[in-house]
Amino acid sequence: MITAGIDMGAKTIKVVILNDSQVASKSILIGGLDARQSAERAFDEALKSAKLSFDEIEHITATGAGRRGVPLAHDEVTDVGADAKGATFLFSAARTVIDVGAEEGRGIKCDGNGKVVDFVINEKCAAGAGAFAEAMARALELRLEEMGKLSLQATKAVPMNAQCTVFAESEVVSLVHAKTPKADIVRAVHDAIASRIISMVRRVGVEKEVVLIGGMAKNIGFVDSLKRGLEMDLAVPEDAEFVGALGAALMAAERA
Repeated sequence: MITAGIDMGAKTIKVVILNDSQVASKSILIGGLDARQSAERAFDEALKSAKLSFDEIEHITATGAGRRGVPLAHDEVTDVGADAKGATFLFSAARTVIDVGAEEGRGIKCDGNGKVVDFVINEKCAAGAGAFAEAMARALELRLEEMGKLSLQATKAVPMNAQCTVFAESEVVSLVHAKTPKADIVRAVHDAIASRIISMVRRVGVEKEVVLIGGMAKNIGFVDSLKRGLEMDLAVPEDAEFVGALGAALMAAERA
């Protein structure tokens, strides 16, 4: 059985095609103003990679913030449900899933079958998500890809008190003017994001095994901050940003 999942994220669109629960292909694109066109492009890339035609796909399930704008999908599932399904497929012992993307963070408690028990979402402010890291990278005149490694070079903890992205940028500029090493500032940025995520996730309870997914999972500095803040290790899948799309494709197989 061949099924597919499309994750319409705030910044990127991810597609995963499964053939009998094995990943046949995947693709990722920056989402444009036309969500429908971007979804079709991403899906076409995944089909081409898998050497499949559209007619061979038995069922397509969409998830993500823009899931209702995907006419090629047969149905849709929530981000929370797709995250839990994908994470427990990769890590059977997963009981807590933390998803940190471009503009939103989620904490999910699930059972061994990938069913959601409880969840919490930070959807009112991007201070606990990837957009915050991007804004701070611009303020520090760094590429986002540099932030992770630089954070691990920090020699001391620097408090960052601002709860708003705009005020945090001013705080970063003040730290630069005070000759604070960039590595210490970057670690402070990651610690601030991690602190907000941890406060959110603790509202549903943190139960091992904890799986971190989403685009921010690729930032080793943020992962380090989250580990230190939670005082426990994290399971981080290799393709962390594709877990939602994977979960949607698995749910598509159940519905086919």
